[in-house]
Amino acid sequence: MQPLPPLKARPQGALRHDDGSVVWRIWAPRQESIRLVTWPEGKRTETEMQREAGGYFSYTAAEVPDGLRYAFRLGEYSQEIPDPTSRHQPDGVHRPSAVLTPSRFSWTDSHWAGITQDRLAIYELHVGAFTPEGTFAAIIPRLPELVDLGITAIELMPVAQFPGDRNWGYDGVHPYAVQNTYGGPAGLMQLVDAAHAAGIAVLLDVVYNHLGPEGNYLGMFGPYFTPRYSTPWGEALNYDGPDSDPVRRFVIDNACQWIRDFHIDGLRLDAVQTIYDHSALHLLTEIQVEVQETARQVDRSVVVIAETNQNDVRLVNPREQGGYGLSGVWCDDFHHSVHALLTGEREGYYVEFGEPQQLVKALNDVHVFDGCYSPFHRRRHGSVIGDTPRERFVVSIQNHDQIGNRAFGERLNSLLSPEARRLATALLLLAPQTPLLFMGEEYGERHPFPFFCSFLDPNLVEAVRTGRRREFAELAFRWGEEIPDPHLTDTFESARLTWNWPADSPAAGLRRLYQVLLRARQAAPPLIDRQSTRARLGQPGEPGLLLERGAAEAPLIAWANLAEDTLDISLSPPGKPAILSTSERRFGGSRQFPGELTELSPYELVIFGEPGWFEEA
Repeated sequence: MQPLPPLKARPQGALRHDDGSVVWRIWAPRQESIRLVTWPEGKRTETEMQREAGGYFSYTAAEVPDGLRYAFRLGEYSQEIPDPTSRHQPDGVHRPSAVLTPSRFSWTDSHWAGITQDRLAIYELHVGAFTPEGTFAAIIPRLPELVDLGITAIELMPVAQFPGDRNWGYDGVHPYAVQNTYGGPAGLMQLVDAAHAAGIAVLLDVVYNHLGPEGNYLGMFGPYFTPRYSTPWGEALNYDGPDSDPVRRFVIDNACQWIRDFHIDGLRLDAVQTIYDHSALHLLTEIQVEVQETARQVDRSVVVIAETNQNDVRLVNPREQGGYGLSGVWCDDFHHSVHALLTGEREGYYVEFGEPQQLVKALNDVHVFDGCYSPFHRRRHGSVIGDTPRERFVVSIQNHDQIGNRAFGERLNSLLSPEARRLATALLLLAPQTPLLFMGEEYGERHPFPFFCSFLDPNLVEAVRTGRRREFAELAFRWGEEIPDPHLTDTFESARLTWNWPADSPAAGLRRLYQVLLRARQAAPPLIDRQSTRARLGQPGEPGLLLERGAAEAPLIAWANLAEDTLDISLSPPGKPAILSTSERRFGGSRQFPGELTELSPYELVIFGEPGWFEEA
């Protein structure tokens, strides 16, 4: 992509110059004056900031140490406001900010060039719930297990500073600052450095469609928000109205910061359908162009992936074809097809899923709804992807939304038999799209992942609690259980992983299946070929699905039984030896394998092909 002309807006925050001095700059067109408050050696000082063109205020000082606390006093207000563009909030969202110089971190990853998109096998995790400690540092000792599993990238749920010490991360209010209770900016840098040393890329979930409700001081400084659009979380950010250039710069600089200062390998943009921008040049395109220019400068491969429910191929189409040019996009249709088919659930958006033919379409065409009528949306929905590379579409059978937005946060293990659970795994990892796992699914974690948070404002606490109970009142009545209180420590603690798969246990067997299939995705030629996929249903009236991957002259063939009755396959031999079954004893099943196959047991999937394609470590 060609570089774009720079916005007429300036970087904000406490920024260190090459000569060691620090300039504080903030865009505050709603203020007549701003005073910078600092605490050098514990002594409070106030300094009038200088007004600059375009509504900016700045002040420059020499010999400013990292860690110096500072805040802003706006006009005649006596309240001291933290910097909404601060790089470090060591004491939380309401307390003073701290000067930080990211370039002073000693990196050891000069060898790291990133990872190509076709090699991505993503593992989504929540920093607070992934380990008992809930820190970046505690993730590092677990990286070898993820490498052993076959993971090539971890994706961190949002880490921008949020209120309290427990949150999914989507209520962040300091987009540039890294959550202090996780280990702050230094902790994130150490994790990324260690991940790169282990050969794992790090993707970061970022939220540019809204900011959280508590500790959000941006509106006091300038028109960051607009009443012209609304999101499920309140007013939208002002990306296309009057004075929107500095708002766009605020977000674009943030995206580039993660690549430049934290060596992040990719961004997952949350719910882009609620990023409203009717400019000729959409914000998403501008983010991608500038992020890729930053990646070029640091000589590293970087991806920008949108999360959305739109089924809109324009997000990844090149700019010259009228698209936004993003690297990739999430696609929910695969998840919904597998989930509804195997669980039988038909509520909410599952109302339009559950037929085997939809799973076939998800495997062949990615989008189940690709311009056809959607009963859930009550209109035509989605677009045809054509020959768009399949690795550009991220699919899952579990992720934080699909688990945590349930009333009780149940994982798939609580909803399916072990046989159906293994089938879902195989369908995911044999699909041509980029797979995403949610932490713990590889060994069948049984702890739930409910919604949790820890707001400090008691009125907000009660509003969230009441809203959650009202949303799921019918389910609570039906099941006779109380909806988990998102603010209780016990709700958060229930989400922590057990990280346990004893030898010869079903958990170990399931993890072994993930390991074998993940490794095969990187080694078996038919699975490396992401474009050649042919799926179809078996004989009329039979619950069988036949999947071929790779070139027609040397394909991998998978035969899946989608039902709880046995399936006779004796009349349709595939012409290749059976090399893997999800019902093998090593994966937690009961089948003695290899052996002659004339029928598939309930929810069994068998792969036929070359024996060397699936080797256990």
